[in-house]
Amino acid sequence: MPHSLPNSGGGLAPPARIGKVAFLGYGRFGAALGSLLRDAGISVRAFDPSAEIRGAARAASLPELVDGADLVIVAVPVPAAREALLSLRPHLAPGQIVADVGSVKSVPASAMAEVLGESRPWVATHPLFGPASLARGERPLRVVVCPNPAHPDAVRRVVALFERIGCQVLEQAPEDHDRVMAFTHALAFFIAKGMMDAGVPAGAPYAPPSFQGIAHTIETVRVDAGHLFAALHRENPFASEARRRLIDALVAVDRSLDVPTKDAAPEDLAALAIPDLGALSPELRETRELIDDLDLELVGLLARRAELVQRAGRAKATIGAAVRDPVREARLMESRRRCAQELGLDPDGVAEVFEVILRHSRSLQERRSAV
Repeated sequence: MPHSLPNSGGGLAPPARIGKVAFLGYGRFGAALGSLLRDAGISVRAFDPSAEIRGAARAASLPELVDGADLVIVAVPVPAAREALLSLRPHLAPGQIVADVGSVKSVPASAMAEVLGESRPWVATHPLFGPASLARGERPLRVVVCPNPAHPDAVRRVVALFERIGCQVLEQAPEDHDRVMAFTHALAFFIAKGMMDAGVPAGAPYAPPSFQGIAHTIETVRVDAGHLFAALHRENPFASEARRRLIDALVAVDRSLDVPTKDAAPEDLAALAIPDLGALSPELRETRELIDDLDLELVGLLARRAELVQRAGRAKATIGAAVRDPVREARLMESRRRCAQELGLDPDGVAEVFEVILRHSRSLQERRSAV
């Protein structure tokens, strides 16, 4: 499983800031990432004979592209990564970092290790967002960065760069990344492609809510599939296994559905069952049970609080005080925020919970005073 990288400083001196980024390849994703970098005040230059690049960002040649760059991002299709690195290698100065942004990591990481080795720092990355998700303003933005023991400082600098543009950075080895992507990213594209080819009406206005997530996936794939679909499956060493397992599972379900209910064997019925997530993970089931128990305790505490609120309401009525006490409420909210922060909770989130509790408390007292 991926895990968040520690603060890019890691207790060491802050990594040197990356101020100039060069893109070898400036298609839809490269241009979208370049826009994010420019918004953060980072200089961007790009070289791509097949793309229209305007203004000062356009480099006329590879030497011009890399001149003065702190980081060179190779944003070409995964099958073209090795050739791109070979063309780039003679123009790199010592200390210039090279990073790829491919959706598959084993192939580019191996190519960078072969072509750049230990003499030129390199980092394998996969931004888990694209032009469509950026256009929709989806957040948070996440990026996988692969560890590289040969160039740890380069990794720290690239992590710091992604953090500067608002990304959450996750660490994962190339093979682990590809294995997960085979059963998630690649299969999502595979299923969506099959549904499109089968003529599934993704835009039907009467489609049920259960279909909306699938429709969203189909639309995302429709935007990106042209340059991603084949690479996700042909370049990822684990994609074939993922497809076979999915197809075998669907064939088994299809056969079971063809068996009339009255003739169904226990294995046919079992094949049609959709297991709850808790059934797939004993740890999840146990955790959910503990959460349910804790929720019951919380409801009991709210009931006790309601009794005290009504008692406070009776006391206010005796002295003619108003139901709402803004000074008291402000102190209460500040106290709860402070307590939340001390316990490592989100103060704003806890404050929202207590705003609801306070509204309920005022409602109880107002109903009593109206009687």
